[in-house]
Amino acid sequence: MRRHDNPLFPEGRRFVSESDVMAARRLDRKEAEDFMERFRELVQRAIDLEPQVQSDVLLKLKEDFDKAYEECASLAGDQSKIKEAIETLVGKIMNAIRKGAEGDPLAIRKLDEEEEARRLHYRLLEHPLIADLLHPETVIGEEELLPALLSAEDDEFRAALELFTPEQLSVIVVNCRTLLSRLPPGSPHTEQVQARLREMETQATRQADTDSVN
Repeated sequence: MRRHDNPLFPEGRRFVSESDVMAARRLDRKEAEDFMERFRELVQRAIDLEPQVQSDVLLKLKEDFDKAYEECASLAGDQSKIKEAIETLVGKIMNAIRKGAEGDPLAIRKLDEEEEARRLHYRLLEHPLIADLLHPETVIGEEELLPALLSAEDDEFRAALELFTPEQLSVIVVNCRTLLSRLPPGSPHTEQVQARLREMETQATRQADTDSVN
């Protein structure tokens, strides 16, 4: 969908045939089936926990559920019920960890910070582009990263910029200038690309300044 008839993508990637669509749908179904099999095993691990379990076991289980949420967010179709189930299970795990940390203010503060970071992370994953970028087997190749960014909606584009380090953004900015120079004169995309380039330059400078202060 991102590539089809999109002049920002490499020329050989702009045409999407019906067979390409059918192959992508088959892959989507296979990916969803594989995920559900792993997810059921993960839920069973949670069910089989002993009443008095070590916190490191709970933390590993929570980490695996977080990874499952990332993967689920990139699946085709409406996965809201699965995501809600994962959030509920992670909440229960965190409550158990909090109970074990009672009386330790430092541990409680770290748990609060982690919970806030997770909420923000889950919110970012509502953007399809971010879910695809964070997927361990992302469908967005290196040569398609910049066109995908430039083609995203404004809020999705700005959210995606948060994923990159200043060094990575600097490379993306250079590639964006190259792409801009290759657009034909009078291209309707020139103004949009220029605006996105300015935003990326500003973001790279802001992140670099923040890192230097820290």
